[in-house]
Amino acid sequence: MTDPPLRVAVIGATGYAGGELIRLLATHPSVEIASVHARDRDGMPLGDEVPQLAPLGLTLSSADPCDDIDVAFLALPSGASAPVAERLAAAGTTVIDIGSDLRLRDPAAYPAWYGIEHPRPALLARSVYGLTELARDRLAGAELIANPGCYPTAALLALAPLAEAGLLVGEVIVDAKSGVSGAGKSAGPAFAFTELVGATAAYGIGGHRHTPEISQGLAAAGAADLRLTFVPHLVPQARGILATCYVQLADDLGPDELTAVYEERYGDEPFVHVTARPPATKHAWGTNHAFVHAVRTNERRAVVVSVIDNMGKGAAGQAIQNMNVARGLPETTGLLGTAVFP
Repeated sequence: MTDPPLRVAVIGATGYAGGELIRLLATHPSVEIASVHARDRDGMPLGDEVPQLAPLGLTLSSADPCDDIDVAFLALPSGASAPVAERLAAAGTTVIDIGSDLRLRDPAAYPAWYGIEHPRPALLARSVYGLTELARDRLAGAELIANPGCYPTAALLALAPLAEAGLLVGEVIVDAKSGVSGAGKSAGPAFAFTELVGATAAYGIGGHRHTPEISQGLAAAGAADLRLTFVPHLVPQARGILATCYVQLADDLGPDELTAVYEERYGDEPFVHVTARPPATKHAWGTNHAFVHAVRTNERRAVVVSVIDNMGKGAAGQAIQNMNVARGLPETTGLLGTAVFP
C-alpha cells in the first residue's frame, strides 16, 4: 500500500519563486497541491495572474492554509514569513521559507542587513539552513527550513569543499552575475528591460544582504576568519547565476589535486556536478542542477566558478529538494529534469 501524497500549500503563489514552485510541484509524484495563496486575490484563477500555470486549473485563496497541510512553502517578502511560519509549524506543518526571515543565525544581524527588527527571533535557533548538500543530516524531520538565498547557494557550493578541507585562508572574492528574475516581480525601474538590455551593472557593493549569509555558511563549513568581498551584478537575461570566486589557498595544490577536492566532495551528489570546462548559466536553465569548475591560477591561488538557476537550485528546486529530505522521500523526486537547451 502506497503512502498518500503530501498535501502542500504555496503562500506567495503569484511571484516568480512561487510560480516556479507550483510548476515543479505539479509534476511531483508524491505531492498534491492542496492550495495556493496570494494576498487580495481570493477566488481568482491562478492563471489570471500567472498565465503559464492556467492549465493546472488552480484557484487562489487569501485565507490561511487549512490545518491538514503537510508542507507549506513561503515565498513572501522580508518580515512577512516568520509570523506565518510560526503559526504553521505550531500546527505540525513542515515549513520551508524561501524568503529571508529564517536564514541568519544571529538575530542582531537581521535589522542590520534588512532594515527592520526580526518579527520572530526565537525561530532562528529552531530552523535548519537548508543548503541541502551541507545540511542533509539535519534536514530529516525538520519543522522549519530556511531555504538559502540564490547568491549564497552558488557561492557556498563553490567554496564549501575548500572550507571543509581547511584550505581557505585570507581573502575570498565572490563576483556573481544574476538574471533579473532574482529581483522578483515588484522590482523597480532599474530592473526594467529598457535599463538592462545590452547592459551589465554592479549593485549592492559593500552592502548586499546576502553577504552575511555567505560568511555564515563559510564559518559553518570551517572557515570563520576569512575576509569576504561580495559583488553582485545584474545581467540582461531572465534566469541564472554565475559566481566566480577568487580564493587564496592554505596549500599549493596542483590542478589535479584541486579538482580532486571537488570530485571527492560532490562525487555522490545528484545535483552538483564538477565540470572539465567552465560552465554557462544555460546549462542549469530551469533545473535544480549546479555546475562547479575549479582552476589553479597561481601559487596558492585558485578560481572557482559555479552556475545555478536562481529560480531552480537558488529557490524553488532547492525548496523541493529540502522537502524531499525532510519528509523522507527520495531526494531527487520530481527534480531530475535537465536544462532546456539551447
